[in-house]
Amino acid sequence: MVFNSEIHHRRSIRLEGYDYSQAGAYFLTLCTQNRECLFGEIVEGGMRLNDAGRGVESVWNGLPEHYPHVELDVMVIMPNHVHGIIVLTPAVGAGLKPAPTAKVRHRLPEIVRAFKTFSSRRINEPRNTPGAKLWQRNYWEHIVRNEPELNRLRKYVQDNPAQWELDKLFVEVVGTGLNPVPTIVIGDQE
Repeated sequence: MVFNSEIHHRRSIRLEGYDYSQAGAYFLTLCTQNRECLFGEIVEGGMRLNDAGRGVESVWNGLPEHYPHVELDVMVIMPNHVHGIIVLTPAVGAGLKPAPTAKVRHRLPEIVRAFKTFSSRRINEPRNTPGAKLWQRNYWEHIVRNEPELNRLRKYVQDNPAQWELDKLFVEVVGTGLNPVPTIVIGDQE
């Protein structure tokens, strides 16, 4: 189907009027297409990455090489989503409270788009599935406003694997490898 702006109204979930090139910390959540568990499994409260998960981790860790104004804070790869905190810094220096006029070269949406593109290529190449969708179309972001909030978000990210069964994105995976067959688990039912 061809996109038609008269029919298709794609609403942005970004904060209207906010400058996403502004220096500061941003909490991100990116989900796989159809919430398919592709990146590994939770074992005894910890995430065990498979090859696809290690590929995503490598692309994430490489972001500062491509975007010098990006600093990476905490991050966790879960079976079907990723949580992380990215800090956009001004041209010189870093920190959560930059000068109000400090600008950076690339905006957050461009960095996330690059991350999705590079990680999709990294995973699709060995699967021989070029162009296959790895990620959901959008992503969730939260602008971190202060140090206590940053610390709460860091704890959330670090504790996420241990909380997997309580997570709304939890899916019990039946199968192995990169093509598991997911089954939704609700409460104590099997």
